[in-house]
Amino acid sequence: MVKIIASSVRKGNVLEVEGKLYVVLTAQNFHPGKGTPVTQVDMRRIVDGVKVSERWRTTEQVERAFVEDVNFQFLYEDGEGFHFMNPESYDQVIVTEETMGEQKAYLQEGMTCILSMHEGVALALQLPRHVTLEIVETEPVVKGQTASSSYKPAILSNGLRTMVPPHIDAGTRVVIATEDNSYVERAKD
Repeated sequence: MVKIIASSVRKGNVLEVEGKLYVVLTAQNFHPGKGTPVTQVDMRRIVDGVKVSERWRTTEQVERAFVEDVNFQFLYEDGEGFHFMNPESYDQVIVTEETMGEQKAYLQEGMTCILSMHEGVALALQLPRHVTLEIVETEPVVKGQTASSSYKPAILSNGLRTMVPPHIDAGTRVVIATEDNSYVERAKD
């Protein structure tokens, strides 16, 4: 086990707390005006899927479990789960619906993801930072609105909603940040 400071904990990390392994779902650092800065971490216990919230001082030491991060390619989804293949060894791994969580909406066939493996089991998944998706539906442009820095709601090809600049129309391919589902830029392809 490796000790790290709480402020360096990130989504997807695997921590050992009181002898049990947890996958970090969200991690936020809070720096109040007065008092000690803290790190708020929401985690899922690997053995039974129970979600837990912890709060540590940012300088506290936490144990990060030894987990091997391996590149895997997404193949397909079926009743068993999500199938990934290691492009070097051709080993296949099935990732459960609980491990995938809300990230499954971003999966695209052939996409390379990083799976955190612990003793042959996939514990967590890291998607690429950005994915390219198509806008399926959005409001029409209102004349004169393009001058302001307002954003309008749009529905992406994976079914998620996001906010896009007024000049983006339905059918446009855009780059979306997987971390917070936010618009990054118009796709260059």
